[in-house]
Amino acid sequence: MAAFTGLSGCVSTDEQPYLIPVAQKIMLDVRYFCPEGIAEGEKCTQPVTDLPLPLAQLIRDTGIGGVILFAENLQSTEQIVRLNDQLQQQAKVAGHGPLFIAIDQEGGRVMRLPAGVGTAFAGNMALGASESTHGNALAKASANVIGEELRALGFNVNFAPTLDVNVNPDNPVINVRSYGEDPKLVARLGLAQSQGFEQAGVLSALKHFPGHGDTSVDSHIGLPRVEHDRQRIENIDLLPFRYAIEQGNPAMIMTAHIQYPALEPRTFVNKDGISTELPATLSRAILTDLLRDEMGFKGLIVTDALDMAGISQFFSPVEATIQTFAAGADIALMPYTIRTPQDIRDFKQFLQAVADAYTDKRLSADELTASLARISTAKSALRFNANPIDAQVANANQILNRQQSRLLEQNIADAAITMNLNKGVLPLSPALKSLDLLMPDQQKCEAMQAAMARTRPGLEVRCASIANKEKQPTPPAAFADALIVADVFPAQTLAELGGMDDLENWRQRASKADQWQSIQQWMQRAKTAGKPVVLINLRTPYQTERFNGLVDAVLTSYDYRIRDPHIPEANPSYLALAKVLFGEIQAHGTSPVSWQRTQE
Repeated sequence: MAAFTGLSGCVSTDEQPYLIPVAQKIMLDVRYFCPEGIAEGEKCTQPVTDLPLPLAQLIRDTGIGGVILFAENLQSTEQIVRLNDQLQQQAKVAGHGPLFIAIDQEGGRVMRLPAGVGTAFAGNMALGASESTHGNALAKASANVIGEELRALGFNVNFAPTLDVNVNPDNPVINVRSYGEDPKLVARLGLAQSQGFEQAGVLSALKHFPGHGDTSVDSHIGLPRVEHDRQRIENIDLLPFRYAIEQGNPAMIMTAHIQYPALEPRTFVNKDGISTELPATLSRAILTDLLRDEMGFKGLIVTDALDMAGISQFFSPVEATIQTFAAGADIALMPYTIRTPQDIRDFKQFLQAVADAYTDKRLSADELTASLARISTAKSALRFNANPIDAQVANANQILNRQQSRLLEQNIADAAITMNLNKGVLPLSPALKSLDLLMPDQQKCEAMQAAMARTRPGLEVRCASIANKEKQPTPPAAFADALIVADVFPAQTLAELGGMDDLENWRQRASKADQWQSIQQWMQRAKTAGKPVVLINLRTPYQTERFNGLVDAVLTSYDYRIRDPHIPEANPSYLALAKVLFGEIQAHGTSPVSWQRTQE
C-alpha cells in the first residue's frame, strides 16, 4: 500500500497499511469546534460555519471518508456552498478523493437547512396521506427537488428516506417521519424518494434497518427493543427494504441501534455488567448474514450515529467501531466526537486502535478490501467541483429559489390535509366573527394567525400558547365564536432537533400530560359555552380518541414546520389548514395510520 505523507499525525506506510483505509470508513460530525480548547467542565458550542485550520489539517492528514453537517453549520446559501467547498478542497489537495458530505434532509420534521434555504416539504406521513390520490408522484417529485438543492449546495449524501413502518402510535422517534403503517405503502413511496434523490445526483441512505417503526424508546437516549417474531419482521419491518433492494439498488442503507432478538439472539455484557442482546448496528447476523447475503444488498452499510446512547452508553468509541466493522458496516457515522485540538490528537489514537484490529486480525483485511471497493464505487460518481466559488453560489441561488418548487411544496401540504371527523362544523361558517386558538407555542400561534388572516381577512383571532411549563393559560371568561386547538403528538425528539448536543434543551419542555390537561380544560369550557371545537393534529392523529366527546371536527396536517411565522406562504401546512377550515379547498388526504374514530 502506497505511503501517504500528511502534514503531521496519521500516515499510512507499508508498516502501518491500515490507517488511511480505516479513515475512509469514518464519517465525522463537525458541528462545533473550539480552536483554543475549553476549560475543564465546559462544553464547546462554537459552530463550524467556516472551516478552521485544525479541522482542515485533520482532513488532509487522516484521509477521513466523510463528514455530516447539522443545522448549526448552516446559515445561508453562500455560506453553505463555501463551507462544503472548503471541506472538499482539503481532501483534493491531499489526494484523497471526494469526501462524502452528508445531511439529514428528510423533509418534514427532520430538516437541517435553515429557514429560507431550500424547500421545506411537509414530510413522509403527509406523502403517505396523499398517496391515495396522487400515487408516488409527489414523493418522487419532492425528493428530486431536495436532491437538486442539496447537490447545488455541495452535499452528495442524504440520510433519507425513512423506510420504517410506524405500527406503534407511541413511537417517539419515527412516527410522522414514516410514510405510514402499511409496509407496501412505505415500500412504494420509499423507493420513489430514493430514486428521486439519486436521479438528482445525491446518494440516498435508506433507514433504519431492520426497522425502527415499532419502538417506544428513542435510540438517542436508550436502546429500543423489537419483540416481533421472524414472520412479522419479514411482513412488516423488512418488506420495504427488501422491495427497495430488489427494485432500485439503493446506494446506502443505515443501521438501527435496536435489539431484534428474533434476528440476533447473541448477547454482550454492557458497562454495568448486565447481559443484553446485541443491537442491529453491531450484529453480523443482521448486517452481513441477513442484509448482505440473504437480501442481496450490494451498496454501502452506514451506521446510525455511534455517539447515540443506544451505543455509547454500552461501548467505548473504539469498541463500537471495531464491533460494527466486524458486523459488516462500511461506514461508521460519528464514532468519535471532535470539539477541540486535543480531541484531534486523541482521534488519531482512535484511528490507530481500530487499524490495529486489522493488523492483529481481529478484523478481516479481505473484508476491508471489499468495503473499500464499495466505497470507491460509490465515490466514483462524485466529482470535485471545478467551478469558481462565485459560480457555485450563483448556481445554488438559482436552483434554491425556483417558483415551481414552492408550488410543489404548497400542493403537497394541501393534498395531505385529512379530515378525520366532521360533525357538520367544517367549513367554518362565514358568519363567524372571532376565533380562539390554543397552540403548542407562540410561533405556531403567529403562523396560524397569519394563515387565517390571509384566508379570512377581518376575522378576530386570539391565541394562547401552552409551551410554558411553569404556567399553563387559563380559558377565557368569554369564548369567541369557535375554539380551535392544535396538538403535536408525539412530542419533538432529539433527532428532529439535531442530536445529542440538544439534550439539555429537550429536557426543559413542558410535559404532554400538562399540555393535554390544559387542552381538555379549554375544550370542556368551550363545549359548556356551546362553542364548536375543532382539533388540529399538527403531527399524527393517534391522540384523537383522548378528546372523545369534546370535539366537533378533527383535521390532521402531519406537519408543523415554520420558516417565517408572519408570512403565510412560508408555512404551507398552516396555509393549507386555513384553506380547509374556511372552505377554500377540500380535505382529500387519507390517514396512512389507524386511529380510533370518535363516535358521532
